[in-house]
Amino acid sequence: MSSETARRSPVRRGADRLLLRVARQGGPWLVVLAVTALSIACAETALPAVLGRAVDAIVGKASQSWLTWAGLLVAFLVVCDVLDDLATGSAVAESTAWLRHSVLGHVLALGTRAGRFAPGDLAARLVGNAADAGRVAPDLVRAGANLVPAIGAIVALGLIDPWLCLTFLAGIPVLAVLLRAFAREASDVAERYLEVQGAIAARLLDALSGARTIAAAGTVDREVDRVLAPLPELHRHGVDTWRAQMRITTQDALVAPLVEIAVLAVAGSELARGRITPGEFLAAGQYAVLGTMFGSAIAAVARLARSRAGAGRAVEVLSEPPMRYWRGRLPAGRGRIELRGVTVRGAGRPVLAGVDLVLPEGGLIAIVGRSGSGKSVLAALVGRLVDPDEGQVLLDGQALYTLDRKVLRQAVTYGLERPALMGETLTDVIAFGPSTPSTHELVAAAQAAQADGFIRRMPHGYGTRLADAPMSGGEVQRIGLARAFAHAGRVIVLDDVAASLDTVTEHEISQVLTGELADKTRLVVAHRASTAARSDVVVWLDRGTVRAVAPHSQLWRQRAYRALFQPEERAAGTNGDRP
Repeated sequence: MSSETARRSPVRRGADRLLLRVARQGGPWLVVLAVTALSIACAETALPAVLGRAVDAIVGKASQSWLTWAGLLVAFLVVCDVLDDLATGSAVAESTAWLRHSVLGHVLALGTRAGRFAPGDLAARLVGNAADAGRVAPDLVRAGANLVPAIGAIVALGLIDPWLCLTFLAGIPVLAVLLRAFAREASDVAERYLEVQGAIAARLLDALSGARTIAAAGTVDREVDRVLAPLPELHRHGVDTWRAQMRITTQDALVAPLVEIAVLAVAGSELARGRITPGEFLAAGQYAVLGTMFGSAIAAVARLARSRAGAGRAVEVLSEPPMRYWRGRLPAGRGRIELRGVTVRGAGRPVLAGVDLVLPEGGLIAIVGRSGSGKSVLAALVGRLVDPDEGQVLLDGQALYTLDRKVLRQAVTYGLERPALMGETLTDVIAFGPSTPSTHELVAAAQAAQADGFIRRMPHGYGTRLADAPMSGGEVQRIGLARAFAHAGRVIVLDDVAASLDTVTEHEISQVLTGELADKTRLVVAHRASTAARSDVVVWLDRGTVRAVAPHSQLWRQRAYRALFQPEERAAGTNGDRP
């Protein structure tokens, strides 16, 4: 077994299990689909025999009732085809919706762990690949139903004449071997095709996200080349798919007619001897064709291979372990945070290493440090946006991992540097959270975040649709702050939210932190000395460890600390006095 095959085997097994679950989501339509598919298969199996009887009746000038039965059977097939199409569309829609809902829910449950998948690639998995997997129910049902004509053809040939059955069976193993080889090849090619398709989607979304930067840098042509660079590989896999289908179709065109000719030759011999009737000869020929209808099997295998590849892409996401929550509740408290031996690793190195830290309840704590020192990771740990690889984080004496999800989200609120605005209107955006604030609370939060003024100048004030509310970077940050203030719990974490704010606005928001929110524990990732100066205590991070915990005024005496805020001193050297 090659290393590539070994790598894919667990995913394929998971994909097969997932496909069965997806197929079951068709609900009642799956029953309709199974009944119609089985009815069509039985009718197609019976049709050659009925037509044969009709021919014998015409030749022998007997009762014409078999012609009536043939007409009714054809009408029955038409009705079943219509029901089959309706059931197929409905079952596919139900199955695809369930898979998309499951994958999306899992992605959201992963939180920051979903970062190992590029956003564009995730979009491709949720949209195109889920649709491929969602079509599995009709293919599985028809694959099972297609066994009826094949088995029926064998039985019917045996009833007409045993030699016809033996002749037909002699060619079946060859067709089975060809189909199995095609299934394996089609599965491999489909998996590679979808992987490259996802890579292109990821590059395209990156380019769209950075469209302004690309335009400003004058690198449009270069970026187009980068996004479309995998196209030749995608083309190659597409060509491989068609080549595999062309090869199996050619083989089918050679083998299947040989089987049919052999059956007809034996049937002709039996007819000449008077052992079968002309109608049975006609039926034998049709059963030989029905039993070797390899084209429908090829198409079904190709569709199942693509469904399996799409399911495999979903399995890769679903197999990523989500963050687990218990049912724990918080004891009474005001937001005391404790880190015990916390280590967080990233990119093969510790981002935080063995951190022991106690943050006082109800305090305003500034987290400072150079870029890459672990400030944002520490902020993320407090609300369990990430879990430590080692150690524990506690809130008011309760380990975070034991808490119920809603309890934790109500206790710890975040204001982020680049907030994602979720909702239809500005009211929805600010209200977005674990609870629904009242109108008064929502407006008060916007006023505290210095957002009320520009919101009221919008076309419809707080009811303005987000799509109709153009905002600057600073205004977006203030909307994010308003959302954080509206849902403020015991702890509020502000991760570099002053990045796009002017000095005056930052000062006004700092007054809110030291006034209206003074009863809460406030963690602020700070890059400005003025922010650190207004804090009760500063946590100074250096290369993933806590270098000092002290008031800003005390730390300011050290040149290395001042260099964090003064670029001119950083250039002179940062190996000043260490505590």
